[in-house]
Parts: sequence; C-alpha cells; structure tokens
Amino acid sequence: MMRWWGPGQVPEGFGPSVVTIGVFDGVHRGHQAIIARARSLARASRLPAVVVTFDPHPDAVVRPVGSPPALSSLARRLDLFDALGVDATLVLAFDEQMAHWSAQEFVERILVDRLHARAVVVGENFRFGHRAVGDLAALTAYGERFGFDVEGLGLVTVESPPAQPPVVPASPGHGSPPVSSSTWIRARIAEGDVQSAGRVLGRPPRVEGVVVQGDRRGHRLGYPTANLVDLQGQAIPADGVYAGWLVRADGQQLPAAVSVGSNPTFDGQRRQVEAYVLDRDDLELYGEPVAIELVERLRGMQRFADVDGLIAQMGRDVEAARLVLAGAPLR
Repeated sequence: MMRWWGPGQVPEGFGPSVVTIGVFDGVHRGHQAIIARARSLARASRLPAVVVTFDPHPDAVVRPVGSPPALSSLARRLDLFDALGVDATLVLAFDEQMAHWSAQEFVERILVDRLHARAVVVGENFRFGHRAVGDLAALTAYGERFGFDVEGLGLVTVESPPAQPPVVPASPGHGSPPVSSSTWIRARIAEGDVQSAGRVLGRPPRVEGVVVQGDRRGHRLGYPTANLVDLQGQAIPADGVYAGWLVRADGQQLPAAVSVGSNPTFDGQRRQVEAYVLDRDDLELYGEPVAIELVERLRGMQRFADVDGLIAQMGRDVEAARLVLAGAPLR
C-alpha cells in the first residue's frame, strides 16, 4: 500500500481513483463496509482504491476539551487499511488551517486536483468543510459539478449486519449497537465491556505503549508483568482484570492476564495497564513497544486485606484467563 503524508506527496498525474474519506477510528465493521465498497468499485473500474484519513482527529483541533479517546493509533489504522486491500492512503495533517477550508476547497484540493476522483464512497452521516457544513447532499452536488460519482452508505446495525461475519447482539441493556458508531464502542470499553466492543470492532480492543520498569512487585509475587503507563488519549477500559493478548512488535501474540488500575492493595496512585504473560518469567520487554488486546473482563478491581489473599486471587485470574483464551482465536 502506498502511503502519502500530505497532498504534496501524491505523485503528479496520479489517478483517476476511487476514494473514501474518514478518520476511521478503530476501523470497525461499519468502516470496513465502507472501505470494502470503495475497493469493490475500484476493482470493477480497474482503478486504485484510496483512503483519505486525518491525523490528529479533527475533534482534537476543533474541540480539544473533551475530544474522544482514540480506539486506534494512526500506525494501527494504516496497517488495517493495508489488510483490507487498499491501494493507497493519504494522511492529512488536520490543523487550524485545514479546519477553515470550505467544503468546496476540500473537494477541489484533495478529490479533484490530487486524486482525480472518479467515485467517492462515504458514510451517510459524513460531514466535511469549515464548521462541518458539507454533507452527503453537498458532496453529491460537487460530484455532479466536478465529474465524480458519490455513494453514501447507511449505518450498519445489528439488525442489518454485514454479510460476513455476523455481528453478535450487544450485551443486555445496551440496545442494538450501530456497527458504524465509534462512540458506542468507546462507551462499552469505558465500562469494561470489551467483549461487546470487540464484536463490533471485529477484533479485540487494544492499547499500545512502551514497556517500562515498574516497582517489580509482580516479580516478587511470582507474576512478573509488562507495565504500560502514560496512555493518555487512548480508550482505556474500566479498572479490573482481563484476559487478553500481549502483541510484540514482530507480531508475536502471547496469552496474558491483564490488570487495569492503580493497585489498591498497595495504595497505588498511578493508573496503569500491566500484563502477565501466562507461564513466562523469562521475557525481557523493557523499552519494547507492545500492544495489549483485551478479550474479556474477568472481574472488577479489588483491594485485598493481605498479600496472601492477592496472590491466591491472581492464581485464579490466571486460570480464568487461560480458559477464556483457549477459546479465543489468534488474530
């Protein structure tokens, strides 16, 4: 997959192409449906399929206070686009200047002058341009003016799932999730329901970071952990213990019991994510970038009266994680 960091990197004379546009945070099943449609149109027309995405998230620039936590890093999104068979991705650095582009400016500068779009596929709720004044109807009108077709895809829901694979209904009390809603996924992660979030994402939610040296308490307790801190800006699940995977930079996937929280038994103050790789005490991960994928929440965070009680519970958590992961496919 070709990757362009700004419109200036698009080769002169590139195109025509089929384009889809969005932040695509999480690249969840709704996003996958949009990208698959763009790719299908591109293949039928023997044209390249291009994703136009933004970094940072426009909300972080337009509404920096309270902007949503990220479901995936830019590097992760690019890898997922690649896996979906996209031919090229154009990453636009969203800043104050771009935030003031009019809808027509965006169309002319990106879709017409750089990508020579023949067709554009977006979600039906797509918005663009200064103050998000552009919508699907406006994009369609620009398409008629500048010579490209526009297709808007409706939200994919549990009642109308993608043909493959089916979406499992949400856990009770959450209603029917729109598969194209990153907001719904973030809410499930925030309450610890990583299973429902994973069903809609199409893979377990993950956090990414560099392994740092902690207080080595896990080593002394017999469960050495890889500690990740300073995870601001990412969607971190509710405090508790989870079954999951530790994914190394080379793609190696290791089964793990994962703790999210501040270690209340030891009066911890800093919230962190730490993973014990099952049956491994020989790993040297300090300084290594890793991802933690969260498959299922095992329990909430607890404070124990003594260390012996904590160690006994950790043993039960490890066995519970082992059982969960035995039935979870490698990804």
